Amino acid sequence: MPQKMTSYFNDFLKEIRLTTAQVNELKSAHTTLRERLMNDETLSKYIETTFLQGSYKRSTAVRPKNGNRSDVDIVVVTKFDKDEYNPEEVLDVFEPFLEKYYEGKYRKQGRSWGIEMSHVDLDIVPTASVSLAESGLLENSMISSNEDLYSLNEALIGNVNSYNWTTQYNSFFFAKEDEGWRKEPLYIPDREAMMWDQTHPLEQIRWTQEKNKNCNGHYINVVKCLKWWRKEKFSEVKHPKSYPLEHFIGDCCPDKIESVAEGITLSLEKIVNSYPSKPYLSDRGVPEHDVFARLSDDDYNAFYDSVCNAAIVARNAYDANSIEEGAKLWRELFGNKFPEPPKKDETIFTERKNDSREIPGGRFA
Repeated sequence: MPQKMTSYFNDFLKEIRLTTAQVNELKSAHTTLRERLMNDETLSKYIETTFLQGSYKRSTAVRPKNGNRSDVDIVVVTKFDKDEYNPEEVLDVFEPFLEKYYEGKYRKQGRSWGIEMSHVDLDIVPTASVSLAESGLLENSMISSNEDLYSLNEALIGNVNSYNWTTQYNSFFFAKEDEGWRKEPLYIPDREAMMWDQTHPLEQIRWTQEKNKNCNGHYINVVKCLKWWRKEKFSEVKHPKSYPLEHFIGDCCPDKIESVAEGITLSLEKIVNSYPSKPYLSDRGVPEHDVFARLSDDDYNAFYDSVCNAAIVARNAYDANSIEEGAKLWRELFGNKFPEPPKKDETIFTERKNDSREIPGGRFA
């Protein structure tokens, strides 16, 4: 019988999620920034609204390592017409504001302004979409809210199988008649290319929430665990980075999983069996964008080989004959943040004849 290891994964997730202090710092920093933007005498007339995006909003962020800071992205929906203003011009409009409130702490980036606080990194991502800004479709509590999917999921840990995720999903996001926003992406700056590039962060948020519902509330925790595995075991490998990895997990994690352990195991095996070569991953809401476009074949092959090895360990852990054996193997995969096994397992199990197994169709290093 599979080892779900529910209490072990609950404890592990507490160790790799953002701490309460980190969440409070992020909320304070982005709330202050958003209020300043909307109340600024000069900027406010160009801004329709602001909303959060990225792994923090989607609740797939994990605790920073190696001295890195927590970060959050703030999308600023402006009233600038992309056909009349180039990306550099729109980015430059924000500089006096940044000089006023964040002197010495800001820097211009390819698609955004970065603000480096003591414990938090903020990204201001200006967008151009006149029709969407004027449509009223962004006047929704989900968009303006400071909350994230994690806030919903946190209270349900250990109780997800008895929770009505469909009801929660429908009440938390958009009513069906309000889905006009899905037809129009936003445009973000690409300074290097001197052009506006399409993005659809709201569809990424919606897709993640629906996926989490379809996975009985386990999906965002599967993503957290595999992001941590990537940080813990392969920090020297640069790609795939946070969102491309998350997107790939989303494509590979099956619906209706009954535990985090099952989701991890099946997601890794899906990558091994179905994607020995780098795939084209259509971005949520902008299908002509390949999420893996910046990932080289060499980087993908290195990543794939690491997944092959991880898939063996995960399968052996999931099928382990005892809690002790399973905990040791999950700890091997995730590092010392995963709880140690009990000192003694008093339950008697049938001895396994084969300690490792291969996944048909995969390439293993």
